[in-house]
Amino acid sequence: MVRKKKNQKKFLYWTPRILGIIFIIFISIFALDVFGENYKPLQLIIALFMHLIPSIIITIFLIISWKHEKIGGYIFITLGIIFGFFFEAFFHIASFVVLVIPLWIIGILFFLNSRNKK
Repeated sequence: MVRKKKNQKKFLYWTPRILGIIFIIFISIFALDVFGENYKPLQLIIALFMHLIPSIIITIFLIISWKHEKIGGYIFITLGIIFGFFFEAFFHIASFVVLVIPLWIIGILFFLNSRNKK
């Protein structure tokens, strides 16, 4: 019984973090479309940076959430709402499933982990 509870704690600890990293990688893949354009090197770097801003922001939030799970829960759920409006995901089911739901799941898992620590 003790081992099962320990495994559950490990699962709740690592799952939102791993899902957050996977989500960051997934979002970062969309930045690769700048290489299909005919940019000069400096323009390419600027365009790549601009496309990676959401990934950078989510990475910063994941770093904050790593130690402060309850704050991370709020951050990721709010981020899902922001992404929903910013990328119009609330109006397209595919965008909603790909962009909003994973962020909400990560946020809920951070909440569950913070609750499990008490």
